[in-house]
Parts: sequence; structure tokens; C-alpha cells
Amino acid sequence: MLPTFSLQFPIPISDYPTITLAHGGGGKLSQMLVERMFVPAFANPELETLHDGAILDFKLQIANSKLTNADGQSAICNLQFAFSTDSYVISPRFFPGGDIGSLAVHGTVNDLAMCGARPRYLSAGFILEEGLPMEELWRIVQSMAAAAQAAGVRIVTGDTKVVERGKGDGIFINTAGVGVIPAGVQIAPGRARPGDVVLVNGPIASHGIAIMSVREGLTFETAVESDSAALNGLVEAILAAGGEAVHVLRDPTRGGVASSLNEIAAAARVGIRLDEARIPVLEEVRGACEILGFDPLYVANEGKCLVIVATDAAEAVLVAMRDHPLGRDAAIIGLVVAEHPRKVYLRSRIGGLRVVDMLSGEQLPRIC
Repeated sequence: MLPTFSLQFPIPISDYPTITLAHGGGGKLSQMLVERMFVPAFANPELETLHDGAILDFKLQIANSKLTNADGQSAICNLQFAFSTDSYVISPRFFPGGDIGSLAVHGTVNDLAMCGARPRYLSAGFILEEGLPMEELWRIVQSMAAAAQAAGVRIVTGDTKVVERGKGDGIFINTAGVGVIPAGVQIAPGRARPGDVVLVNGPIASHGIAIMSVREGLTFETAVESDSAALNGLVEAILAAGGEAVHVLRDPTRGGVASSLNEIAAAARVGIRLDEARIPVLEEVRGACEILGFDPLYVANEGKCLVIVATDAAEAVLVAMRDHPLGRDAAIIGLVVAEHPRKVYLRSRIGGLRVVDMLSGEQLPRIC
């Protein structure tokens, strides 16, 4: 029997007859594209969780006389894997603190880590534009190799395509990855519970401001660098300290902290309250955001991790994060509440309370 498909277009064509940059910005239009078009078209339980990667369950029957049970039957081994993919179109390709190559490794390693997995293997797909300098490609490949080695993963397969001059913007990279989820680890956006505590591993918004400073030729008294980093080692420390009390992990990339927390609040049907005074932002980044008219909560990060954990384990997790090089400035920034489900609120420095919604448009395109 042939499958049937809906002929009703899921997004009002009168509103958005073509794709806009905002559809890739991690805000409301990105969410609309994913939830109204991709999820219904490809519907399956693994996709519908809208996690950073798919959680895949495998049952293996082990035929080994030493592993049989009391009835003499072969043992069954239950394994969980995380599988994720991402594409990188960042402009410029080289920026303070990184480049498109290291970013492509860090991004997929982090997506796997946010599922609670230990990343193991990556693929790398390159779309190259005719005329890209070979020396530049070599720098990018070397950067990817170094990033993979530092993260403890291997790039084991890939693909290369070349497009005509003017049709590829130099280079686009896709990486996909597989990681193993340890027994007992259960991380998902829908697991946030009222009473849980929200933590972040350090100052936010540095990546987006570093990219913008290069694009616009801005200079600051203190150089702003991207926070791009592989977070799998930090996540292992978090899980070792918090165990089953760690409910949600999320790296707030496109759309920033605000969009990520809105997605979690919607998935878990809870409210989240943030304390602005507790959210770490470097002074030079804060100043740049004020000059440019950006809210740091919506600016992209590439080395930050949001952690939602039960209250009784929050202090132990915070200590473990601060003991790791990528979590020295970790902070508790908010609380999960039963009130105002699906909404995020911020207590300002002067005591006011405001809604932190998802952006409809795009603050910074081509950011990852």
C-alpha cells in the first residue's frame, strides 16, 4: 500500500511565499518551519521530541555461553545511541576564537553531548565553491582535525561536492555524529520539572558579538572572542555530579538562551523565571550589545550549556562545572516553575518582570 501525503500547505503562503533569512535564525519562523513542515512530513517518535539529536534504542542478543541467563537463553543488551547532524554556513569563515572547521566539529559534538551521549564518530560533508583558495581549505581541514582530536572523536567518513563560482560562498560544511548514551542517563527537553534549577556554564553572547565585530570592523578595548568549544568533557562532569537529577541539557546556539529556554518551557509545559542579575555577560560584550541594540539573551553561543537539574543536586552540579575549565564562571540563573506554563519571564536588575519571548526575525544571520 502506497503512503498518503497531505496536499494542504502547512505554512500560510500569503505570509511567507519564499524562504527568508529569519527562517534560519532559531526564532519563531524557524520553529514554524520545523514544526509545521518537517516534523509532520517526516513524522516519527524519534523526531517528534525535538531534541538536539535523535535518541535511538537498539537491542542486541549476545550469543555467549558466559552471558546466558538462568534458563540458558542468550543475554539481551540494550544500547542507546544519539545521532545528530548540522550544517555550517558561517560568514566570515575565520573569526576571533575559531573558524568554520573547528565550529563544525564543536557543533555536532555538543549536540550529541546535550543528549547525554559520549560522542564517538563524525562524518564531514564539504560543499566547495570553484575558486576557493586551496591554502584556505587546508587551514580549515587542519582545524577540524585538531578539534576532533581534542574532543576525542574521529571523522570516519565524508563527501565532497564542488559548485560553480558564485554559487557556494566559498565553503559550506555538514557534520553528522554518533554517540553512546551511558546506562541510566535520560536527558530530554520535556523532563524539566517545577522546582528545577537553571544553570549556565559561563558568560553568554560572546560568539555572536565576535562574529559581528569582524563583519562590521568593530574594535573594543578588550578583544571579544567566540566561545566555540567542545562541551562533552564538561557534560561528563555534570552527569557524574548530578546523575539522574540532571533533566535537561541544551546548547543555546541560534536564537540564544532566550529561544532555547522557550523551547524547553514549551516541551515540558512549564514556566521558567530568570534573574537578570545572575546571568553572566562579559562587560565588553554587554557594551557591544548596548551599542548595536542587541539583547544578549538572543545572541548565539557556541560553547555554552544550559543545565536544568533538580534542586537537591544543583549545588553539586555547580561545583563540578566550576571545577572544569569550560565552567569556571558557571552560575545559577533561574528556576523552573508551575506558573505561566510555556512562558519564560525575566526579573530585571531593577526588579521588574518581563516576558522573554522567541524572536520572530533574525538578529544575526549566518552565525553558525
